[in-house]
Amino acid sequence: MKQIIISFSIAVITVVLFQTCSSVPLTGRSQLNMIPSSEMLSMSYQQYDVFLKENKLSTNMAEVNMVKQVGGNIQQAVQRYMADNNLSSRLNGYNWDFNLVEDNQVNAWCMPGGKVVVYTGILPVTNDEGGLAVVMGHEIAHAIAEHGNERMSQQLLQQVGAVGLMVAMKDEPAETQALWLSVYGVGTTVGVLLPYSRTQESEADHLGLIFMSMAGYDPYEAPEFWKRMAAGGGAAPPEFLSTHPSYDTRIENITNWIPEALTYYKK
Repeated sequence: MKQIIISFSIAVITVVLFQTCSSVPLTGRSQLNMIPSSEMLSMSYQQYDVFLKENKLSTNMAEVNMVKQVGGNIQQAVQRYMADNNLSSRLNGYNWDFNLVEDNQVNAWCMPGGKVVVYTGILPVTNDEGGLAVVMGHEIAHAIAEHGNERMSQQLLQQVGAVGLMVAMKDEPAETQALWLSVYGVGTTVGVLLPYSRTQESEADHLGLIFMSMAGYDPYEAPEFWKRMAAGGGAAPPEFLSTHPSYDTRIENITNWIPEALTYYKK
């Protein structure tokens, strides 16, 4: 009897995992995305509205317009890329928005559904539209690659198992929302995404480089931006102790992807 239960559990888990696997655009890596897109978008829009109400939007119209301009250009590039690769359905329910928040943090993020926030503290490092396109392309790529869903799915699977997950998603929305908040780390005063894995960071670098190039921004801007980040970021921990690639590794990878990005680049 015990063996039958174990076999049944394995079969159920296998079916659930098979049905909830998807692939990351461009890289083709298989990922576990068990949270319905509608649930991700609903939680995203709710928390995004709360964040905007509790944080100060920039009144520097030149900088605000630059953020909206670059964001809009990358949005159009994303839509073209997804259409060209028969992935437009992954953008269903997207309601793009781009805002600049008064905050000295060197930071930016994108929630599911295209909700993008840039902090004024990162503008001295981005330097111009090209550098800003590197940042916004990277953050938007995390959302397009559904990295947040993947992290939530992994944590839920660890906590409750495949069968329990189905119950949690159906009957425990409060717990699911709490996990969403822990993954995205968006509270009443800060909007900092918790660290992605090195694999996810590299995917966002790669996909973001393609998006910014399609939007008309020179891909050679990307390694220059990360060099500026490295120069101003202080000592970084050894790569094997960090969830992010080292600056040297990141710059090397991006440089190796530039010939590919140039095939998408249109001035």
